[in-house]
Amino acid sequence: MCGIAGKVYFNKRSVTPGQLKAMSDKILHRGPDDSGIYISRDRKVGLVNRRLAIIDLTSAGHQPMLYKNRYVISYNGEVYNFQEERQKLEKEGYKFSSNTDTEVVLALYDKYGLGCLKRLRGMFAFAIYDDREKTIFLARDRIGKKPLKYYLDGQVFIFASELKAILTQPEIHRVVDDQAIQSYLIFGYAPSPLTGFEGISKLEPGHYLIMNLKRKSFEKKRYWEPLFNKKLDLSEKEWGDKILSTLEEATKLRMISDVPIGAFLSGGVDSSGVVACMSKFSDKPIKTFTIVFKDKDWSEDKYADNIAKRYKTDHHELLAR
Repeated sequence: MCGIAGKVYFNKRSVTPGQLKAMSDKILHRGPDDSGIYISRDRKVGLVNRRLAIIDLTSAGHQPMLYKNRYVISYNGEVYNFQEERQKLEKEGYKFSSNTDTEVVLALYDKYGLGCLKRLRGMFAFAIYDDREKTIFLARDRIGKKPLKYYLDGQVFIFASELKAILTQPEIHRVVDDQAIQSYLIFGYAPSPLTGFEGISKLEPGHYLIMNLKRKSFEKKRYWEPLFNKKLDLSEKEWGDKILSTLEEATKLRMISDVPIGAFLSGGVDSSGVVACMSKFSDKPIKTFTIVFKDKDWSEDKYADNIAKRYKTDHHELLAR
């Protein structure tokens, strides 16, 4: 994971490096490999990034990333089809200076604007500042795997991957949201857009928001929702083939990485299916990890061992004490 944050002033105040560093320090754990800040020329917009490097480990992947001397992005996530989209863009004349999915997201935004979201397959939360048009565009993936929270009033807009970064800013008043706490105690979580603090919201899954700093306009919109009206009439064998092919495709896409990868293995249906697919697409033993307990009634090691032996994984057991 990576961490993102940012601040935008609508009044006469200016974003300072100290404000951005305070947010960055609070999300250090999200990105130990690299960090960066960006402040616009008029000092009204500031972006923060904490990077955990997965694709292109070089300095070319540094964020916030500038593109065409116009766009700046702070990005958290993985777009699994970025190589395919990059090839399409290159055929249309786009040039790239890194091997990152981050730069592909920027190029897609340059070409398609808000429509870039239709082309992204993956998990993400990002903010793109357009220095020419003075707009800032934030988006979250379809089911909300990557977090994004924000605060907005007439003077300032603050956002971050985690609440603790937003709470560093002097404009924030820590007022508990009783409705959010009640929801948490009933459901075990605070449903979007609730966060637990008044005035701070989650950007809902499958939503984007865009702000025009010239007009001081703000729009939040849903760009995706699941559809259940299309039913497939398939035989049992056809369903089996479809499920397996979809799982294999999804697993293969998620194995694109410039760092070692592995899998948690409990021996259940889900993790076993993923490990089986990973083994199919790897020429080296897959690293697998299982949490075990001294109390055998709670431990799943015997099930995990069966799968580890079947697929000849490089298996590791971690004892929970």
